[in-house]
Amino acid sequence: MSLSFLLLRTVNATVNVFTMKMNYSEPKIYTGGVDISTWSKLTLQEKKKAMSKDWFVYFSFRNPETGKLVKQNFIKAGANKLKTKKDRYAFLKTMQQSLLELLQYGFNPYEDNSALEEAIFSDATQKSKNKATEKQQESNSKAIEQQQPTIKETNATSILSAFEFTLDLKANMMNKNSFVQYKSRIGLFEKWLKEKTYFDNPITFITKKIIIEYLNDVLKRTSARNRNNSRTDIASMFQLLEDNEIVKENFVRKIAVLKTVPKRNKTYTPKQEKDIYEYMKSEDPHLLLFVKFISYSILRPIEICRLKIADIDVIDKKIYVKAKNKPVQIKRLPTILLDSLPDLSLKDPKAFLFGRFEIGEDWDAEETNKRNEFSKRFKKIKEHFKLGTEFGMYSFKHTFITKMYNSYRNQGKSQHEARSMLMPITGHSTMVALEKYLRDIDAELPDDYSVLLRK
Repeated sequence: MSLSFLLLRTVNATVNVFTMKMNYSEPKIYTGGVDISTWSKLTLQEKKKAMSKDWFVYFSFRNPETGKLVKQNFIKAGANKLKTKKDRYAFLKTMQQSLLELLQYGFNPYEDNSALEEAIFSDATQKSKNKATEKQQESNSKAIEQQQPTIKETNATSILSAFEFTLDLKANMMNKNSFVQYKSRIGLFEKWLKEKTYFDNPITFITKKIIIEYLNDVLKRTSARNRNNSRTDIASMFQLLEDNEIVKENFVRKIAVLKTVPKRNKTYTPKQEKDIYEYMKSEDPHLLLFVKFISYSILRPIEICRLKIADIDVIDKKIYVKAKNKPVQIKRLPTILLDSLPDLSLKDPKAFLFGRFEIGEDWDAEETNKRNEFSKRFKKIKEHFKLGTEFGMYSFKHTFITKMYNSYRNQGKSQHEARSMLMPITGHSTMVALEKYLRDIDAELPDDYSVLLRK
């Protein structure tokens, strides 16, 4: 039985102390390299730096062969999961006191302590029935009890328990859409482990070789991109297990990411754009308005599905968007789009802008399902025009950004000027990102260079 576990069990137990030969040093607490008594005088940066380091109890014990005091393994016992100085220090203070009691009682890290363990806990169990602990001791005990499950299970947690543990935490750490994808990929990994008869083992059974085997299977069945996404989610799971001391190392991070060629939606030609708009106008006007939000406001389909009536400010011509990279992003509502909107004044401000068939219509569905609904409807438009997989609703974003960029350039703006004016419209956070995007969609082509080729 480990020293950490033995200490945890003695925190709530009272033992008889009798004098032993001093074969050990008094246990001390390491508090991140600062003097804990001066904590209130430290700067915020110094406190953060100290809290970012591991805190632990340390001591030395006399080696029976050499007769010299030898430093023993540091005792952390989950203390560094406590996020405040007060909680962490109180926890380690109790560990320090309990360690001192054990040493006084006869604990020897170089010997078998089974008899000592039995003597301590049989005696403590009997005495604890009638003895109350002080209020501070109870508070410290609760803190330690919260750490016990992780410590006890560190070397014996089953794969099932580890997976359930990470899913429970991730559900509160990720947004709903991301968690659904994460859960799905972890579920596929779980299914594969069951097929291989690996699942009924402790989490430590899973090795880097096993995960590589699984990722190779994903690569053969699907694509390099899906394989990389699976690696990312499994690595995220193992990082959480490492952070909670359930596994020693997140070796998944060391598995290489495969190079992939990203798929890109092609830009529509002016004729395709005009024909598709005209066809949607007669066949599915609601879908046309949805596409205009992509085209004119440069929004992602999922962002459009999140919009509510209250997010459309028709007076100041603004759109309040829950974007990918920030909680709320304010975008301009261009007149060309505003003119396409119906009167919103009588609509419920809390209603979603896009219902299934009407603006402000009640539609009880997840945002991903709403996006998929519009994608399916646009697929019928594509089938009518016999367009391939390289075309989609996202193609309108590329088409209209290219159109605006070329319009700026035709006005005599330099490349830098055109990009600077375009950046607030597209929502790119850096000029480098915008420049890369414009290159990817071939927004600017060179003039006819035939004269350079003629002799």
